[in-house]
Amino acid sequence: MPFKSKAQRRKFAQLLVQGKISDETFEEWNRETGGQKLPERVGHRAAPKKKAAPRPKRKTKKSSN
Repeated sequence: MPFKSKAQRRKFAQLLVQGKISDETFEEWNRETGGQKLPERVGHRAAPKKKAAPRPKRKTKKSSN
């Protein structure tokens, strides 16, 4: 799985130094990423907006004068 951002690559490098991931894992991800130009950070995807249900029409009262 390739890296999605520069921040993610830095985090994996930190985990590698701490010994929490193997050299092979880091190198595999690095190879799959290749020379792509990565963004600094990746934002959250916007959830699709739900359509509002149509409101029922109000019944009007007839005034008896």
